[in-house]
Amino acid sequence: MEPESKQGWLPTASAFHQFLAWLDEGIDSGGEKYLEMRRRLVGYFDRKRCLSPDELADETLNRVARRLEEQGAIVDVAPARYCYIVAKFVFLEYLRRAEATQASLNEKKGPLQSSPPDLATLSASNEDMARERLLECLDDCLRQLGADDRELILEYYRGEQRAKIEYRRHLAGSLKITANALTIRACRIRDRLEACVEACPAGKSGR
Repeated sequence: MEPESKQGWLPTASAFHQFLAWLDEGIDSGGEKYLEMRRRLVGYFDRKRCLSPDELADETLNRVARRLEEQGAIVDVAPARYCYIVAKFVFLEYLRRAEATQASLNEKKGPLQSSPPDLATLSASNEDMARERLLECLDDCLRQLGADDRELILEYYRGEQRAKIEYRRHLAGSLKITANALTIRACRIRDRLEACVEACPAGKSGR
Protein backbone atom coordinates (compact mmCIF):
# COMPACT_ATOMS: atom_id res chain seq x y z
CA MET A 1 0.00 0.00 0.00
CA GLU A 2 1.22 3.50 -0.78
CA PRO A 3 2.70 5.34 2.26
CA GLU A 4 0.67 7.95 4.06
CA SER A 5 1.75 11.54 3.66
CA LYS A 6 4.05 13.14 6.21
CA GLN A 7 3.53 16.86 5.89
CA GLY A 8 6.76 18.78 5.45
CA TRP A 9 8.90 15.65 4.90
CA LEU A 10 11.80 16.22 2.52
CA PRO A 11 14.43 13.67 1.50
CA THR A 12 17.89 13.98 3.01
CA ALA A 13 20.86 14.22 0.68
CA SER A 14 21.57 10.49 1.07
CA ALA A 15 17.90 9.59 0.54
CA PHE A 16 17.77 11.74 -2.60
CA HIS A 17 20.91 10.14 -4.05
CA GLN A 18 19.47 6.71 -3.29
CA PHE A 19 16.28 7.73 -5.08
CA LEU A 20 18.21 8.97 -8.14
CA ALA A 21 20.18 5.72 -8.33
CA TRP A 22 16.94 3.72 -8.12
CA LEU A 23 15.37 5.73 -10.92
CA ASP A 24 18.48 5.29 -13.09
CA GLU A 25 18.32 1.49 -12.70
CA GLY A 26 22.10 1.15 -12.69
CA ILE A 27 22.83 3.64 -15.47
CA ASP A 28 23.87 7.10 -14.25
CA SER A 29 21.76 9.64 -16.14
CA GLY A 30 23.12 12.67 -14.30
CA GLY A 31 19.65 13.44 -12.96
CA GLU A 32 17.95 13.31 -16.38
CA LYS A 33 15.74 10.37 -15.40
CA TYR A 34 14.52 12.34 -12.37
CA LEU A 35 13.75 15.45 -14.43
CA GLU A 36 11.95 13.37 -17.06
CA MET A 37 9.90 11.55 -14.41
CA ARG A 38 8.95 14.86 -12.83
CA ARG A 39 7.89 16.29 -16.22
CA ARG A 40 5.76 13.23 -16.87
CA LEU A 41 4.10 13.48 -13.46
CA VAL A 42 3.42 17.19 -13.91
CA GLY A 43 1.77 16.31 -17.22
CA TYR A 44 -0.25 13.56 -15.54
CA PHE A 45 -1.66 15.91 -12.88
CA ASP A 46 -2.18 18.66 -15.45
CA ARG A 47 -4.30 16.30 -17.59
CA LYS A 48 -6.31 15.54 -14.45
CA ARG A 49 -6.95 19.31 -14.23
CA CYS A 50 -5.36 19.66 -10.81
CA LEU A 51 -4.75 23.23 -9.65
CA SER A 52 -1.11 22.61 -8.61
CA PRO A 53 0.40 19.88 -10.81
CA ASP A 54 3.99 20.85 -9.92
CA GLU A 55 3.37 20.54 -6.18
CA LEU A 56 1.58 17.21 -6.62
CA ALA A 57 4.44 15.88 -8.75
CA ASP A 58 6.94 16.87 -6.03
CA GLU A 59 4.73 15.29 -3.37
CA THR A 60 4.66 12.06 -5.38
CA LEU A 61 8.43 11.92 -5.79
CA ASN A 62 8.98 12.73 -2.10
CA ARG A 63 6.71 9.88 -1.07
CA VAL A 64 8.53 7.44 -3.31
CA ALA A 65 11.89 8.62 -1.95
CA ARG A 66 10.62 8.19 1.62
CA ARG A 67 9.33 4.68 0.93
CA LEU A 68 12.66 3.77 -0.68
CA GLU A 69 14.55 5.12 2.32
CA GLU A 70 12.31 3.20 4.75
CA GLN A 71 12.39 -0.10 2.87
CA GLY A 72 15.90 0.07 1.44
CA ALA A 73 14.73 -1.21 -1.94
CA ILE A 74 11.71 -1.40 -4.24
CA VAL A 75 12.26 -4.30 -6.60
CA ASP A 76 8.86 -5.74 -7.54
CA VAL A 77 7.74 -2.82 -9.76
CA ALA A 78 9.60 -0.79 -12.39
CA PRO A 79 10.50 2.73 -11.07
CA ALA A 80 8.31 4.65 -13.53
CA ARG A 81 5.33 2.36 -12.91
CA TYR A 82 5.73 2.65 -9.14
CA CYS A 83 5.84 6.45 -9.40
CA TYR A 84 2.56 6.39 -11.32
CA ILE A 85 0.96 4.09 -8.74
CA VAL A 86 1.90 6.56 -6.00
CA ALA A 87 0.70 9.45 -8.20
CA LYS A 88 -2.71 7.79 -8.39
CA PHE A 89 -2.99 7.82 -4.60
CA VAL A 90 -1.81 11.43 -4.45
CA PHE A 91 -4.49 12.34 -6.98
CA LEU A 92 -7.21 10.55 -4.99
CA GLU A 93 -6.16 12.42 -1.86
CA TYR A 94 -6.23 15.66 -3.85
CA LEU A 95 -9.84 14.90 -4.83
CA ARG A 96 -10.79 14.19 -1.23
CA ARG A 97 -9.23 17.46 -0.08
CA ALA A 98 -11.10 19.34 -2.82
CA GLU A 99 -14.37 17.69 -1.77
CA ALA A 100 -13.71 18.54 1.90
CA THR A 101 -12.98 22.16 0.99
CA GLN A 102 -16.17 22.37 -1.04
CA ALA A 103 -18.18 20.85 1.83
CA SER A 104 -16.69 23.41 4.23
CA LEU A 105 -17.64 26.25 1.90
CA ASN A 106 -21.18 24.91 1.61
CA GLU A 107 -21.50 24.82 5.41
CA LYS A 108 -20.41 28.45 5.66
CA LYS A 109 -23.22 29.48 3.32
CA GLY A 110 -25.74 28.77 6.07
CA PRO A 111 -29.02 26.81 5.97
CA LEU A 112 -30.88 29.47 3.97
CA GLN A 113 -28.33 29.53 1.17
CA SER A 114 -27.48 25.85 1.02
CA SER A 115 -29.26 23.56 -1.39
CA PRO A 116 -30.06 19.86 -1.04
CA PRO A 117 -27.46 17.49 -2.52
CA ASP A 118 -27.91 16.85 -6.19
CA LEU A 119 -28.65 13.21 -7.08
CA ALA A 120 -26.17 13.32 -9.93
CA THR A 121 -23.46 14.57 -7.55
CA LEU A 122 -24.18 11.79 -5.05
CA SER A 123 -24.13 9.21 -7.81
CA ALA A 124 -20.78 10.51 -9.10
CA SER A 125 -19.34 10.39 -5.57
CA ASN A 126 -20.46 6.79 -5.13
CA GLU A 127 -18.93 5.88 -8.48
CA ASP A 128 -15.63 7.47 -7.43
CA MET A 129 -15.58 5.42 -4.22
CA ALA A 130 -16.38 2.23 -6.11
CA ARG A 131 -13.65 3.00 -8.66
CA GLU A 132 -11.14 3.58 -5.88
CA ARG A 133 -11.98 0.21 -4.29
CA LEU A 134 -11.58 -1.52 -7.64
CA LEU A 135 -8.21 0.15 -8.19
CA GLU A 136 -7.05 -1.09 -4.79
CA CYS A 137 -8.12 -4.61 -5.76
CA LEU A 138 -6.31 -4.32 -9.07
CA ASP A 139 -3.10 -3.19 -7.36
CA ASP A 140 -3.27 -6.19 -5.00
CA CYS A 141 -3.87 -8.56 -7.90
CA LEU A 142 -1.00 -7.08 -9.91
CA ARG A 143 1.35 -7.72 -6.98
CA GLN A 144 0.32 -11.38 -7.03
CA LEU A 145 1.53 -11.83 -10.62
CA GLY A 146 5.03 -12.94 -11.46
CA ALA A 147 7.39 -10.10 -12.28
CA ASP A 148 7.49 -10.94 -16.00
CA ASP A 149 3.70 -11.18 -16.33
CA ARG A 150 3.19 -7.99 -14.36
CA GLU A 151 5.64 -6.06 -16.52
CA LEU A 152 4.11 -7.45 -19.72
CA ILE A 153 0.52 -6.54 -18.89
CA LEU A 154 1.47 -3.06 -17.67
CA GLU A 155 3.46 -2.38 -20.83
CA TYR A 156 0.73 -3.90 -23.02
CA TYR A 157 -1.81 -1.31 -21.85
CA ARG A 158 0.65 1.56 -21.76
CA GLY A 159 -0.11 4.68 -23.83
CA GLU A 160 -3.18 5.68 -25.82
CA GLN A 161 -4.36 5.03 -29.37
CA ARG A 162 -1.43 5.13 -31.83
CA ALA A 163 1.15 5.28 -29.04
CA LYS A 164 -0.32 2.09 -27.59
CA ILE A 165 0.06 0.33 -30.94
CA GLU A 166 3.71 1.37 -31.12
CA TYR A 167 4.37 0.22 -27.55
CA ARG A 168 2.89 -3.19 -28.35
CA ARG A 169 4.91 -3.54 -31.53
CA HIS A 170 8.13 -2.76 -29.67
CA LEU A 171 7.11 -5.05 -26.80
CA ALA A 172 6.52 -7.98 -29.16
CA GLY A 173 9.88 -7.31 -30.79
CA SER A 174 11.70 -7.19 -27.46
CA LEU A 175 10.13 -10.53 -26.48
CA LYS A 176 10.90 -11.99 -29.93
CA ILE A 177 7.31 -13.08 -30.47
CA THR A 178 4.61 -12.15 -32.99
CA ALA A 179 1.94 -9.54 -32.30
CA ASN A 180 -0.70 -12.31 -32.17
CA ALA A 181 1.32 -14.28 -29.62
CA LEU A 182 1.69 -11.13 -27.52
CA THR A 183 -2.07 -10.53 -27.64
CA ILE A 184 -2.77 -14.11 -26.54
CA ARG A 185 -0.35 -13.85 -23.61
CA ALA A 186 -1.80 -10.48 -22.57
CA CYS A 187 -5.36 -11.83 -22.74
CA ARG A 188 -4.47 -14.78 -20.54
CA ILE A 189 -2.89 -12.50 -17.95
CA ARG A 190 -5.87 -10.14 -18.15
CA ASP A 191 -8.25 -13.08 -17.56
CA ARG A 192 -6.31 -13.98 -14.41
CA LEU A 193 -6.45 -10.39 -13.23
CA GLU A 194 -10.19 -10.16 -13.88
CA ALA A 195 -10.78 -13.37 -11.93
CA CYS A 196 -8.65 -12.05 -9.07
CA VAL A 197 -10.49 -8.71 -8.98
CA GLU A 198 -13.85 -10.53 -9.18
CA ALA A 199 -12.89 -12.55 -6.09
CA CYS A 200 -11.71 -9.46 -4.21
CA PRO A 201 -14.24 -8.34 -1.54
CA ALA A 202 -13.73 -4.68 -2.45
CA GLY A 203 -14.20 -5.55 -6.10
CA LYS A 204 -17.53 -7.23 -5.38
CA SER A 205 -18.75 -4.33 -3.27
CA GLY A 206 -17.63 -1.85 -5.91
CA ARG A 207 -19.90 -3.20 -8.62
